[in-house]
Amino acid sequence: MLYPFTAIVGQDEMKLALLLNAINPSIGGVLIEGEKGTAKSTAVRALANLLPPMETGASAMSVVELPINATEDRVVGSINLEKALQEGVKAFEPGILHAAHQNILYVDEVNLLDDHIVDILLDVAAMGVNTVEREGVSHSHPSRFILVGTMNPEEGDLRPQLLDRFGLSVMVYGEQDPAQRMEVIKRRLAFGDNPAEFVETYKESERALHDRLLEARKLLPTIIPSDDILLKIASISVGVGVDGHRPDIDDDIKVAARLTLKHRMRRLPFEEQGHDEDRIDTVVSAVIEG
Repeated sequence: MLYPFTAIVGQDEMKLALLLNAINPSIGGVLIEGEKGTAKSTAVRALANLLPPMETGASAMSVVELPINATEDRVVGSINLEKALQEGVKAFEPGILHAAHQNILYVDEVNLLDDHIVDILLDVAAMGVNTVEREGVSHSHPSRFILVGTMNPEEGDLRPQLLDRFGLSVMVYGEQDPAQRMEVIKRRLAFGDNPAEFVETYKESERALHDRLLEARKLLPTIIPSDDILLKIASISVGVGVDGHRPDIDDDIKVAARLTLKHRMRRLPFEEQGHDEDRIDTVVSAVIEG
């Protein structure tokens, strides 16, 4: 039995980033960085329980996990060349990207994954199609998923080129408020003692959030940002020194700025993450108020 999403204490930025991807999977996924024990995996797995299917008629969503040691064939699938040559049959053996279609593709310790595999994941996530080619035999299938990567930065960084490809990025920290930490412990103990009863306690809040996600998906196509909003977004991106144009298309400036810009900024050697957030906040305030 999974821990309820709405029972997670704090970590509001992480939860928001996940929910935004649930509303609009084309955002491009989310990278969640933080030390162990900060509810990263718990939040990702709990999200699937909340989500309506990505497309009408699809089955309920699930979390498909990609192992760190997965080979390319295991990820993209393979073609049985012997059967194809001898029988003339295109025998495709599905991989993880086939299973991930219409689901959440979760990569824990994504910074330890082979760079080539990460490149494949991000390319397929952008195109929504996985194509496998072997010795002149080709097979394609749809592969649209919500990509979520988690990592502990103490165990190594993600290449900047790959970091930029994630739509959103969040840094999570252990809760420092004693009352909040106590609440985390109380809820975890209650869940451990009687999971069914604990889940039932959050049944209404889970249903309410599910309904809000459905409504948000319906409203999304009607949201058209004005030129004034787009100009502010562009000004903020320039002001914080972001490379490229990828983050300039987000709709809600105040909510989106930290999530979309922080991991794309040029950072001085040994500069702390908090300095990025301070620069973003300063530029956003100047642009909006100006």
